[in-house]
Amino acid sequence: MRNERAYSLTGKVYLIGAGPGDPGLLTVKGREALERADVVVYDRLVHPSLLDYARASAERVFAGKARGQQELTQDGINALLVDRARAGLQVARLKGGDPFVFGRGGEEALALARCGIPFEVVPGVSSAIAAPAYAGIPVTHRGIATGFTVVSGSEDPSKPESSVRWEALGRSLAAQGGTLMTLMGWASMEKILEALQCAGLSADTPVALVQWGTWSRQRTVTGTLATAAAKGRAAELAAPVVAVIGEVVNLREELAWFDNRPLFGKRVLVTRSRTQASRMCELLEDAGAQPVELPAIAIAPPDDFAPLDDAVARLSSYGWVMFASVNAVDSVFDRLESSSVSRPPRDARAFGTARVGAMGPATAAALERRGIRPDFTPSRSVSSAALEELATFDWSDVSVLLPAADIGRDELAEGLSRLGASVERVAAYRTITPPDAAQRARDAFSDGIDIVTFTSSSTVRNLLALLEEDNGPGRNALTGSLIACIGPVTGGTAHEMGLRVDIQAEEHTVDGLAAALIKHYSTTDPIRAAI
Repeated sequence: MRNERAYSLTGKVYLIGAGPGDPGLLTVKGREALERADVVVYDRLVHPSLLDYARASAERVFAGKARGQQELTQDGINALLVDRARAGLQVARLKGGDPFVFGRGGEEALALARCGIPFEVVPGVSSAIAAPAYAGIPVTHRGIATGFTVVSGSEDPSKPESSVRWEALGRSLAAQGGTLMTLMGWASMEKILEALQCAGLSADTPVALVQWGTWSRQRTVTGTLATAAAKGRAAELAAPVVAVIGEVVNLREELAWFDNRPLFGKRVLVTRSRTQASRMCELLEDAGAQPVELPAIAIAPPDDFAPLDDAVARLSSYGWVMFASVNAVDSVFDRLESSSVSRPPRDARAFGTARVGAMGPATAAALERRGIRPDFTPSRSVSSAALEELATFDWSDVSVLLPAADIGRDELAEGLSRLGASVERVAAYRTITPPDAAQRARDAFSDGIDIVTFTSSSTVRNLLALLEEDNGPGRNALTGSLIACIGPVTGGTAHEMGLRVDIQAEEHTVDGLAAALIKHYSTTDPIRAAI
């Protein structure tokens, strides 16, 4: 009866396996538990982006441990989980890999159970199998290995009281084959490999050392029982490292896939606004890059909504409404659907007989999501090219609404005016510099940036201003980076600002920019070009 009462009066703890690093390996159930959590207690090897699933109001507690340092003792973590649950809170205990595979999840579960705290275990993908898989090494393979063993390498194999029977493991592998994975063993790697050799395992047995398995910074060093440790030290590997020992390691030469992607290991600065960066980051990650988000611009409402609201109220009176960006589409429809502007709120029917233009495929897609198929989209997303195509229309005495940023190039408005149109350019939004951007710029460049991407002229100007602020790294920070621009307008601004432009997208969209980067590295790297 007492346990039933405790269950009804307390919160609950979810012991969640976060997976080995790649945030895409978090399970659906794990994500749902994070979304409900009042408190998130997380470890060092948890990908930071997973915390974004939690509510902004959720308490976040770092409980990471590394050799020689820790934020909380295990007893402290146990007490924290019990305390927060007794307060009636939902607690997400986010642990790297799987909570019951060398994650001390069992100890935490026992502490909860003994205090009458309800809990659930949400299994995760263990680095023991994920790191080899991302290195192109199957832990079992017909005719090579019919089983595998996973052991903790955190104990010194030369210790007489070691609980890992290294001699027995070595004899078993020598006699029966199979695959052995050691986790948390980098500090003792030489002794581990020596112990296996002393047990009778051949010095020529293949070994792979996988550092930061499944992360964009993953590195893999291969060798043998006799050479792998020295090769790993020469490559300056450091924990976390998963060691894979056995003949299956030889399959990596044919099966490597994760680190053979064209942008693998490249740190790419994404200067797009935070709300629009997700697509760019997704494309870069798919190509193997490590996106570094540094929003050089943020989208803000105009200083005065009155001109925009007046134009929105008269949408059907225009001959054309020309949208130059997705931001303009969002802003106009936000006002159109706002009860403070329209009563009742209106939808795409408010355009009446007005024809609608989109200055690029992304803008056209944004309109189609709102129920409007554009009457005009240029073959190339450049104002000069668009004007050449628009010149085929009759613009005499045609009224045109052009919702756009508060500042920016007026080439489209001026060109339509020269064609005879009556153009009303209205500020639909402002571009501003995010308040924390200067510090984020310093942090981003302190670790080195391989590629800087620019998606608008504003991102060029704003990033340079951030770099040249007091205590900033200065524009010289860009010297060693490849610079890629979304199109000629942005590229032109970069040139005007004294930058060298290395890549310019043929299709002036984020998809086109990512494709240009992939093409560049596929053709300049002869090994990857052949894949």
